[in-house]
Amino acid sequence: MRTCLFPGTFDPITLGHTDVIDRGLTLFDRVVVGIGTNSSKTPMFTLEERIAWIREIYKDDPRVEVAAYEGLTIDFCKKMDAAFILRGIRYVSDFEYEKAIADVNRTIAPHIETIFLTTTPQYSSVASTLVRDIYRHGGDVKPFLPAVVLEGIKKHKR
Repeated sequence: MRTCLFPGTFDPITLGHTDVIDRGLTLFDRVVVGIGTNSSKTPMFTLEERIAWIREIYKDDPRVEVAAYEGLTIDFCKKMDAAFILRGIRYVSDFEYEKAIADVNRTIAPHIETIFLTTTPQYSSVASTLVRDIYRHGGDVKPFLPAVVLEGIKKHKR
């Protein structure tokens, strides 16, 4: 079984993320969406909310799993038996950053390969950080988020 890990904070999961997951499903038998704890980020939405949203979005596709993890992504890959890490690339600057991480991961675990998918053009400017800023300031986030997330964020204070 070809398993990949798609790591991130998914705060919140966007249509850009789901585009990468959906396209990853054409390449892999199983996609594990790994919600990592990033010590340099304070999430707007709870871990439980983020997990629930992803599970709801993919409730009809058993090939998609979601799990939270702490520590090194490469260690979580081993735990999940994932031979691949899936990353979405929007811009050249994303590639430079992601390639550096991929190179370090390859040094630590040469048997785990990082696969980059460039984003579909309509999602190239969609980033969770931007979506959170738009949301905080009362803007319309509907073009960027799956319906289940839109419904879930209604109960949050901006």
